Amino acid sequence: MPLTIATWNINSVRLRIDTVARFVEAYRPDVLCLQETKCMDGQFPLADVKKMGFDHVAIHGQKGYHGVAVLSRYGLADIDRKGFFGKQDARHVAVTLADGPAAGARIHNFYVPAGGDEPDPAINEKFAHKLGFLDEMEAWEALRVGAGSSRAILVGDLNIAPLEHDVWSSKQLRNVVSHTPLERQRLTEVAKTGGWVDMMRELTPEPEKLYTWWSYRAADWAAANKGRRLDHVWLSPALAPAMRGCQIARETRGWDKPSDHVPVIATLDL
Repeated sequence: MPLTIATWNINSVRLRIDTVARFVEAYRPDVLCLQETKCMDGQFPLADVKKMGFDHVAIHGQKGYHGVAVLSRYGLADIDRKGFFGKQDARHVAVTLADGPAAGARIHNFYVPAGGDEPDPAINEKFAHKLGFLDEMEAWEALRVGAGSSRAILVGDLNIAPLEHDVWSSKQLRNVVSHTPLERQRLTEVAKTGGWVDMMRELTPEPEKLYTWWSYRAADWAAANKGRRLDHVWLSPALAPAMRGCQIARETRGWDKPSDHVPVIATLDL
């Protein structure tokens, strides 16, 4: 049976709940992982997502900032929310699928800090936070999935485009936060240490360009097409043989009141 899991930085779930409903109607994911929900747990639009068919929800929110959620048509167990770098920012939630074709699989939903504008941790606290967050991801035993039969999926807005063709111009963005050599190296090390497989690039290798984010600052985002791949789907080696397809829902960037990110939909044949 196939399992479809989507990841999307929605940039305020309450502001864009109609957009979420439109996407769900079009793509019918089994699991939808959202980032930057920007609301406290008690303000999350549960009634709306239940109307979409998501009877099982895990939320980690905070007022006005950050926030992650997992919406599922299947049961959820072992819900965990972890803070990183000495902060309690709502940037992570993990669940285990209790039933369905991927029963027992662990899903980690992440929203890695953006890092501010200056790529120097000595003068930019936000960039130091980002690097420290990545350090703790790499050190966390729960994200070591490379050995054995662990069935795990890591998704989210990781706020780094690690490869040359994950951005419109690697040369011009070399010193821009999200594509600096240091960030690219650190995210690659997190994946390598954990033993993760980059599903999007396994199915669509370089040099093909892949983007999931287009800036609001562009007068015509589609014509300029200056995108970056900031949103990711990683699999444990035990799940990698189930890879069937990975789709970027680019058209959602042109919908009314869009997020600057678009959903990525991964399909596993289990």
